[in-house]
Amino acid sequence: MTQALVNKSEGIPLSIKSSSEFDAWQEKQSDVIKNWLKSLSFEGRGVLLVPNFESGTLSEAVFFCNDTNELWSCGDLASQLPAGTYLLNNDANTNKLVATSFALGAYDFTPYKESKPVSVKLAIADKALFDEVTTYVKGVSIVRDLVNMPAGDMMPQHLAEIMSDMADEFSGEFSQIVGDELLEQNYPTIHAVGRASANKPRLLDLRWGDKNAPKVTLVGKGVCFDSGGLDLKPASGMRLMKKDMGGAAHVLGLAHMIMAFNLPINLRVMIPAVENAVSDNALRPGDVIKTRKGITVEIDNTDAEGRLVLCDALAEAVTEKPDTLIDFATLTGACRIALGTELPGFFSDDKSLVEGLELAADDVQDPVWHLPLHKAYKDLLNSTVADMTNCASGPFGGAITAALYLQEFVEQDISWVHFDVMAWNIRKLPGRPVGGEAFGVRAVLKYLQNKYS
Repeated sequence: MTQALVNKSEGIPLSIKSSSEFDAWQEKQSDVIKNWLKSLSFEGRGVLLVPNFESGTLSEAVFFCNDTNELWSCGDLASQLPAGTYLLNNDANTNKLVATSFALGAYDFTPYKESKPVSVKLAIADKALFDEVTTYVKGVSIVRDLVNMPAGDMMPQHLAEIMSDMADEFSGEFSQIVGDELLEQNYPTIHAVGRASANKPRLLDLRWGDKNAPKVTLVGKGVCFDSGGLDLKPASGMRLMKKDMGGAAHVLGLAHMIMAFNLPINLRVMIPAVENAVSDNALRPGDVIKTRKGITVEIDNTDAEGRLVLCDALAEAVTEKPDTLIDFATLTGACRIALGTELPGFFSDDKSLVEGLELAADDVQDPVWHLPLHKAYKDLLNSTVADMTNCASGPFGGAITAALYLQEFVEQDISWVHFDVMAWNIRKLPGRPVGGEAFGVRAVLKYLQNKYS
């Protein structure tokens, strides 16, 4: 995590340059260096280690990339440099990009294996820049860590402990509603999804900030493991279902950054945390549940459980009329079919919010894609015995119908956005190892900073 970054003004000089700058850089070098470069056949791509020919030590390192303004250009740099501490030598904006991608590229999930000492470190002399970058990296690392954790060690009670510790760290308030208390306090769908598990379902609630400031509420899907319920997933579909609490991980990583940056907002974070398990009291296809809002829902498929736990949390969230309501969920495979695994989709009818998010996403190079809340598809959720079903019976437009389901529990005057995310890298990319990943979190943070700072 942030072990790869140190706040120091000493180290081996490291410069980041575009390959187009190589010729001009080379012209400024001594004849000895020019001849040495010629012998290496170095053409201005990748890492160049420049020696001190008198002492035999490393004089400086230069990394030539396609574009110094591209965030992930230095995502693999930590594995390309020899051991040592390197002092960044660029302008503040480039240093910020380099340090962020460098540290995220150095991320390693080690709780269950022997961890190797960090041998390559990046020194940032500017304390303010160091603090800013480490906050970003910490937020993303929280998401990765939580998603990567095996389900046996990341059940609802474990999420509760993490959220409680986070509240303590930032002097917030934490509360939870557990087990049958959910029925007593009218959260029936959260209870229905989680009741089959020995790990009791719960609604986790964190509050922080100035109560007189604009209210921002985050809701994250916390299905800590998803077997599919009685509509059991096949083995291949169940293998990565430890990541089905990725929505919860996203809002916790985002909340950490919000609080660390001390945004002037009144923050509320809600996580309906459950395990979708199989037992004699498991939710059945064809069952009808009366939700917190009073809408009755017929269960077409027990594997469409994420929207069920979210709908009760959203119904509660809107009672406080938040200025902005944001939910994150690993909700549908349909969104992955539409956009692939690396581009998160989001849904909102608030044009100002959509525009602001897209601008923020471009600014911080955290791409998101706006998908339509196509109202005509709402008929696909019709039921003959209840107000609606929890999912459409056909395979088409699944991400849209899931978002339309959630919209039924959000008042029209609320500025709301729903993110449907993968929460997992299926391939290694610069700065982004295979495993748990944060999608859209930095974009949302930037949007909130733009709106409320």
